[in-house]
Amino acid sequence: MMKRRSLIKAFALSATVVSMGFAWSVQAADTIKVGIMHSLSGTMAISETPLKDVALMTIDEINAKGGVLGKKLEPVVVDPASNWPLFAEKARQLLTQDKAAVVFGCWTSVSRKSVLPVFEELNGLLFYPVQYEGEEMSPNVFYTGAAPNQQAIPAVEYLMSEDGGSAKRFFLLGTDYVYPRTTNKILRAFLHSKGVADKDIEEVYTPFGYSDYQTIVSNIKKFAAGGKTAVVSTINGDSNVPFYKELANQGIKATDIPVVAFSVGEEELRGIDTKPLVGQLAAWNYFESIDNPTNAKFVADYRAYAKAHNLPNAATVVTNDPMEATYVGIHMWAQAVEKAGTTDVDKVRAAMAGQTFKAPDGFTLTMDQTNHHLHKPVMIGEVEENGQFSVVWQTDQPVRAQPWSPYIAGNDKKPDHPVKTAQ
Repeated sequence: MMKRRSLIKAFALSATVVSMGFAWSVQAADTIKVGIMHSLSGTMAISETPLKDVALMTIDEINAKGGVLGKKLEPVVVDPASNWPLFAEKARQLLTQDKAAVVFGCWTSVSRKSVLPVFEELNGLLFYPVQYEGEEMSPNVFYTGAAPNQQAIPAVEYLMSEDGGSAKRFFLLGTDYVYPRTTNKILRAFLHSKGVADKDIEEVYTPFGYSDYQTIVSNIKKFAAGGKTAVVSTINGDSNVPFYKELANQGIKATDIPVVAFSVGEEELRGIDTKPLVGQLAAWNYFESIDNPTNAKFVADYRAYAKAHNLPNAATVVTNDPMEATYVGIHMWAQAVEKAGTTDVDKVRAAMAGQTFKAPDGFTLTMDQTNHHLHKPVMIGEVEENGQFSVVWQTDQPVRAQPWSPYIAGNDKKPDHPVKTAQ
């Protein structure tokens, strides 16, 4: 009798465990895991942390409307800590262990280059939300930030125009990695095509996290003595703060030497006294100050999210271009999954072609049918005293991306669609 009772108890316990396991597996199957891979520590945290926050806000927004395919999105957040090899490890973890259906992440091109082989090997899907140097197309990446013809080239054309100061000499200052060096290679070739000689182009690079800009800013002033000069800044991360402070320290004003930045937005300006920087420029595809109902809602929703989740300095949070690109990318991916009826990467990839979304920038953006890049408007903004930007120039319509710059020899023979790399 005792033996029989023990057997009954054991069976009941086993049934409970199996039942609990089944319930857990059903619960897990009822969610779609979404990877969020941004540096939340290290030199890039100043720029990347807000992208994590807006991604979580967007996921909440989609879940509040019923999720995707009737399932809630479950974010899986990882911190590669501004450590480029660690990005690859975290990407592999998200795809193999966490089983993420998609990953939204990276800022620097070196982090994207680090994870690219992992996504191609495992046939994962990465949405990359930041302007970059081009010269790349992958079947496993959708690029929702700007290519050079959607940011860098128009910005330099503006600097050369009468409205932009009629610059004749160019000081190219950047952080020492692939994005600034490749962008400046393209810009140098572009400037040559406009008749600008090498003697009128200076290139200087500093390491990530660099902070002592006194000598460099002094050299900018000396270079500018040779004619109308503009600075093109591809400085990334928290180094922007000491650079702009040093410009102010040495009395450089936008009317004397305009600086156009490709990686400075509203978030980076939060830690700076912007009064001495009024009139300095940034080239993006979105600014928080854009006045339209879609953007008003986007900004208000993010401020409400920041307050509800007690984000640091919640009362003064701002939106910026890569945040908008993250927001657009997540929504477009969700639309593509609904269209495909599955999270299968190959089917979602096909469904992404031609996806559209009404963006906070005021335009209905389109994912190109072939090259995995968004058609985006181009905007030049001037720094205002309040840390915002006033748009001084913009395109009338979104511009189709040219991933392979026409100013680089041999690019006319490159395919205008992503191709599978040999494994």
